[in-house]
Amino acid sequence: MGTVTIGVSIAVPEPHGSLLQQRRAGFGDAAAHGIPTHVTLLPPTEVGEPDLAVIEAHLGAVAAAGRPFAMRLSGTGTFRPLSPVVFVQVVEGAEACAGLQQQVRDPSGPLARELQFPYHPHVTVAHGIADEAMDRAYAELADYRAEWACTGFGLYEQGADAVWRKLRDFTFGGAVVPPQAAHVERGTIPSR
Repeated sequence: MGTVTIGVSIAVPEPHGSLLQQRRAGFGDAAAHGIPTHVTLLPPTEVGEPDLAVIEAHLGAVAAAGRPFAMRLSGTGTFRPLSPVVFVQVVEGAEACAGLQQQVRDPSGPLARELQFPYHPHVTVAHGIADEAMDRAYAELADYRAEWACTGFGLYEQGADAVWRKLRDFTFGGAVVPPQAAHVERGTIPSR
């Protein structure tokens, strides 16, 4: 049996996801069309194909214990010079994302692993491209804003063509959407 490369992430919903993917491509990031717009919970991780069933059961348990929460993106940030990345910042929902990624990478679970860098939830809009293009991404998306209710996450697999494809959605088990998250979903929370 072979191995596969998987990732776990929160998809940025439409129309925001496509818009940021198009902007990323427009900055010259060749990987843009192969990577759906997302907030990472588990970075690319190689696993044995036979382990996928156990991994899906683990992620199902994490989702079942989860509750919907408000997500808000606002402005840009960068990991330069440490890493050649420009991103849109997660300004609401970051704590919930951090808790989720810890549960996904539970040391006693099938996805236990160390991270190369400390976890920082974000939405990448430029990676590994010319500095001038990175500067343009940072400046042009500085006023970007988006809000939605996060109701779950997805398991993705990277194909031989380097394109990431969703294998499965995992919806949070919480039956009640918090009032604030429900308002965000309908777009009624005013911008701050």
